[in-house]
Amino acid sequence: MDLHASLLARVLSSGYDLDDAQLAAVDRLAALGERRRGVYLHGPVGRGKSFLADAFFDVLPVRKKRRVHFHSFFRELHARISERLHERGAVRKAVDELIGRSQVLAFDEFHLHDVGDAMLMTRLLEALQDRKVMIIATSNYPPDGLLPNPLYHDHFLPGIALVKELMDVVELQGATDYRHLRGRPRSRFETGEIRTHADLPATSVVLNVNGRDVTALGTAGKRIWFDFGDLCEKPTSTQDYLVLADRFDDWVITAVPRLETCDREAQQRFANVVDVLVDADVRLTLVSDHPLAEIVGGEALDLARTASRLELINTTG
Repeated sequence: MDLHASLLARVLSSGYDLDDAQLAAVDRLAALGERRRGVYLHGPVGRGKSFLADAFFDVLPVRKKRRVHFHSFFRELHARISERLHERGAVRKAVDELIGRSQVLAFDEFHLHDVGDAMLMTRLLEALQDRKVMIIATSNYPPDGLLPNPLYHDHFLPGIALVKELMDVVELQGATDYRHLRGRPRSRFETGEIRTHADLPATSVVLNVNGRDVTALGTAGKRIWFDFGDLCEKPTSTQDYLVLADRFDDWVITAVPRLETCDREAQQRFANVVDVLVDADVRLTLVSDHPLAEIVGGEALDLARTASRLELINTTG
C-alpha cells in the first residue's frame, strides 16, 4: 500500500467524514511524505490539524521518530541545557539527548510568544537541519505570524526563514470547528465544568515551584484550587504550570474574570494554562460570574484556541 492509501485508510478508520479541505491536505501530506519533506500544517482551531498530522506521523515508514508537545519539549530542553550551562555546545548536546537518532520529529501546537524560547527554537532548527531530521509541525499561525509581538518579531526572522526552508507550508482551512461536534467526553479535560460557585478549602498553601513560591487556595490529594489573580496576574510561567500539572490532575480556578478586563500578560498566561492542562489531560473547573462567551475576550494571541478548547468542557450553573 502506498503512503497516500495508507494515510487515507488511517484517517477514514476514525469514522469521520473528511471535508474537501481535509482531503486536499491528505493529498499534500502524502506527496510530501514520499519526498521525506517537512510539513508545517497551520489553520484555524478545530479544523483537524493535529488529527491529520498524527495520522501522517503514524503511517510514515520510518522507525526512528518522535512526537512531542511544544510546551513539554521546551521544558525538557531547558532542563537539559541548564544541566550543562557552562559547557560548550550545550544546546546541541541537549538536542542530541532528546532527539537521539530520530529521523522524524513532530511538534504539536507550534507557537512562540517568549523571545527567549524563540531564540532557542532558531538554534534547535539549525541543529535539526544539520541532522537532516524531517519536521512535522501544527500551528494556528502561519510561519510569518510566529512570535507576533512587534517588539520582538524581528528577532525570530532567521527562525522563520528556517521554518520555510525545512518545511512546506500547508494551510488547512474549512468552515467547521470540529471540536464542537462531539458527543460524550473523550478525555479527562472534557469532563470539566464552568460553574458560578464552588466549595473552597479553608486554608491556602504556598507551593515551591521551580524555586519560586506559588500561592494556591488549597490542595486535597490530586486536586488543587487557585484564584485567577494568583495564577495568572502574578509572574507565573508555562514551566510552572507543567510542574503543577504533573502533581495535580484536577484543577479549580476561581474568580475568573472577563479576560478583556485583564492585561495582555494575564490573558496569555491563562491561555498557556489551558494549553498545558489539555496536553496533560487534567480536569479543569472554572468558577466565574460570567459565561464562557464573556470570559474569553481580549487581545491575547491564543484566545481563539483557548475559547475552542473551553467549549469542550461541560457548562453548569
